[in-house]
Amino acid sequence: MAEFGKVTPEIVEAIKAATAPNRVYFGADIIEDFSHDEMTIYGKKMPDVVVDATSTEEVSAVMKIAYDNDIPVTPRGAGTGLVGACVPIYGGIVINTTKMNKIESYDLDNFVVHVQCGVLLNDLAEDCTRQGLMYPPDPGEKFATLGGNVSTNAGGMRAVKYGATRDYVRAMTVVLPTGEITKFGSTVSKTSSGYSLLNLMIGSEGTLGIITELTLKIIPAPQETVSLVIPFEKLSDCIATVPKFKINHLNPQALEFMERAIVDVSERYVGKSVYPKALDGVEAGAYLLVTFDGDSKEELDNIIETASELALENEAIDVLVADTPAKIKDAWAARSSFLEAIKSESNWKDGEELIDECDVVVPLNEIAPYVEYVYQVGDKLGLRVESFGHAGDGNLHIYTIGDDKISLADFKASAEQFFDDIYAEAGRRGGLVSGEHAIGSAKMKYLENSVGATQMKIMQEIKKVFDPKMILNPGKVCYKL
Repeated sequence: MAEFGKVTPEIVEAIKAATAPNRVYFGADIIEDFSHDEMTIYGKKMPDVVVDATSTEEVSAVMKIAYDNDIPVTPRGAGTGLVGACVPIYGGIVINTTKMNKIESYDLDNFVVHVQCGVLLNDLAEDCTRQGLMYPPDPGEKFATLGGNVSTNAGGMRAVKYGATRDYVRAMTVVLPTGEITKFGSTVSKTSSGYSLLNLMIGSEGTLGIITELTLKIIPAPQETVSLVIPFEKLSDCIATVPKFKINHLNPQALEFMERAIVDVSERYVGKSVYPKALDGVEAGAYLLVTFDGDSKEELDNIIETASELALENEAIDVLVADTPAKIKDAWAARSSFLEAIKSESNWKDGEELIDECDVVVPLNEIAPYVEYVYQVGDKLGLRVESFGHAGDGNLHIYTIGDDKISLADFKASAEQFFDDIYAEAGRRGGLVSGEHAIGSAKMKYLENSVGATQMKIMQEIKKVFDPKMILNPGKVCYKL
């Protein structure tokens, strides 16, 4: 156990004086939600203090108090992470950024928007849409904060065409572990000005500094959008079709695959059946959900025709076109609810959900054989496995779920054996540990296995330069105290 300073009543009073008494919570006043993220299996720990920060200056003031007293600090957004990154595993202070939720201003001369870190992805997306704009990153959890998205370099559905969150961050304001305030990046669209500290912060999961403000790139919204629901009898045919969309220059905005079982679970959860279960007597075993966007209906009509021919040539049962806002919304509602749907039918033991997951990323030509391998391992271990993913960029979401007969300890042991195997196989196929969920405390072992001791040492030394006292989000990403 690392040796950190203790939170005393005097420190609590100092934090109240630096912020506001009614936004500082201590002891029994802290709600249980602050002890975990969305994956309770990765641990719970109550903090000693929670501070609802409302400005960069307040975050700085709290960090200075923590630094002077060697107290660990965990930054937290909406708590929707899936790898334990916002769990305060050493107690101390949690800085809650959700009240820093202002969309400050748009700069349409430079096509950027200035926001506080606690703005929700959904709120920015809707605000942009009202102005004929688009913020392209589209992670599945729409009610995560933008600061959290940047801290994990979240990807999402539209990454196949538009790129991940990293590609839309122009500048940021950061509070360092010492409490110093600094700015990385600029409104400009290119730079060769020294080391890219901006890109070092993106994906650092709150271990190097606390992101408080962001300047994000936006683009004009496409004029037309259409989605295709494409059922296949076999999962292997479904996934094998994915690379052919790119080869044929179709450039989808989003390209998702999903197996039948998880679609059934999700449709039960949302209370609406959208995906066809059988056509012409052939049972659907898997689906592609493909979205295209463009500047005219004529452009999309040509794309739909080509995409449909391509799918049918590659064993699709049929192609269903969702070409109205209502149909598109329904098609994506089931896809967007997969995690909540799985959790709604999961079992609990000893206060923890029997769910574990990974979001490996593999080369496109390895998706089909890798998914087949994953199910073989699950069958061998007697585990229920559900999978779906961003097929267009090779980012796969793989869940294992325990039944009500297994103990928590036995589930954890089986899940660890399962993930040890499939992470190693992903590496052998040229893949990496995470495409968008990041590392947190849960995936550190797999990161080290993947990148090796030399790269882990480099990351640890970077951590020490930014955070010499090792107080900021300790025990995450690369450094286990």
